[in-house]
Amino acid sequence: MAGTTRPVMNREEVDRALTRLGAERDAVEAALLALQDHPGLRLLTGAELSGRTRERWAVAEGGVALLWALFDRYAEALASARAVRSRRARPTNAELTELGELLTGRSVTVSGGRLPHPSGQLPAPARLVEQVTLGELLERMNGWYAVVVEVVSAVDAVWSALPARIDLLLAELGRVRMLAGSVGVRPGGHPLADDLDELGRQLTALRALVVSDPLALWRPSRVPAQRGRAAEGTAWAAPTGAVDTAGFDRMGRRLDDVRVELEGLLRLRDESHERLQQVADLLQRADLTLAEARRARGEVLAKIAATEVPAVPGPPSALREAIGQAVDYQQTGQWHRLGPLLDALEDAAAKELGRARQALTEVAQPLAVRAELRGRLEAYKAMAARLGLAEDPEVVERFEKARWLLWSAPCDLRAAAEAVGRFQQALRAPERQPPQQQPEVRDGRPPEQSDQGEDSDG
Repeated sequence: MAGTTRPVMNREEVDRALTRLGAERDAVEAALLALQDHPGLRLLTGAELSGRTRERWAVAEGGVALLWALFDRYAEALASARAVRSRRARPTNAELTELGELLTGRSVTVSGGRLPHPSGQLPAPARLVEQVTLGELLERMNGWYAVVVEVVSAVDAVWSALPARIDLLLAELGRVRMLAGSVGVRPGGHPLADDLDELGRQLTALRALVVSDPLALWRPSRVPAQRGRAAEGTAWAAPTGAVDTAGFDRMGRRLDDVRVELEGLLRLRDESHERLQQVADLLQRADLTLAEARRARGEVLAKIAATEVPAVPGPPSALREAIGQAVDYQQTGQWHRLGPLLDALEDAAAKELGRARQALTEVAQPLAVRAELRGRLEAYKAMAARLGLAEDPEVVERFEKARWLLWSAPCDLRAAAEAVGRFQQALRAPERQPPQQQPEVRDGRPPEQSDQGEDSDG
């Protein structure tokens, strides 16, 4: 160009530049062809988009057409340079000058209105055409490729990761709803059914968001490239990032929790008859224990004197009513209501049995004391026989007194306990020990002396 001083390239430099630019052209063409076949690009073309994805695709879609236009200008300029170089084996100085201008000068004419500044803004004032070098043209293609491939790759990553998984989870939600219906869990009647409805709405909304605005669920590992600006690193490489599956994962966990609770209701349905029978058995044992307590109370009142006997409680009528309600829930399939009621019944029945046993223990305490005193008296009687006091008048008198008190009705436990204690004391008194027998005299000597003598003689 006039007024431009540019060093003239020699033949070797021209050939090296043509080889390098040719390789770059091939790389760009391969990348554009791969982009054209990119599944994300095919899915985005003609899709109904919204939100962030629509904004980003409005820029990237224009960038796709622009990339091919810029590539055509690049290829045409390179072809022109190759045509000049092919005229002769050893180009003239004029041809070398022309080649230098074609390869390194601003020899490529492009539409200025279609080349925004790397900052993303159109130059002011806008120019109809602009002269750029092949290197600048390559840089701008790199920048637009980064913008386009970042959008299509991110969209493809989201569409590959979530829709199929959401559909599977929706299918699982349908199966869980069928399970809920089989155990009487229906919307408006149980929180689990309401949770399933809410999960259905959330999953449907998430799927709609994934389809229309997939970039709303894309988390890039760096700030997205601006329009026309090359990304850092290799411009033709796909961007890195991750699909945001936090919401989907949370819904999956909630559905798992609901399924586990419903499976518990299903087990309850299978085990309810046995568990109700166990509750009835516990209450029957409690009734028998209370009946035994009432019998023992009558015996205490009749046979034990001067003692306070606690009243025996009656059978719990409320539990009987609750069992009837549980049976009704079982017959009508209201397992979600039967579960907490059956838990409460099992706990109440166990407590009722414990209460009945406690009542029997308290009521029968005087009889247990009398039985313990009778056992002690018999043990002391055996001790008297071993001590040789079975015919001692005082011992016999105290034994008969204690025995009469313990086997008479009504029995005075306090007097009987004192009598047993006196009988025990009689056995331990020093004067109650049996008299020692006098040794037999043989040959005018006591047996000890005789034996000793016999032992000495022996």
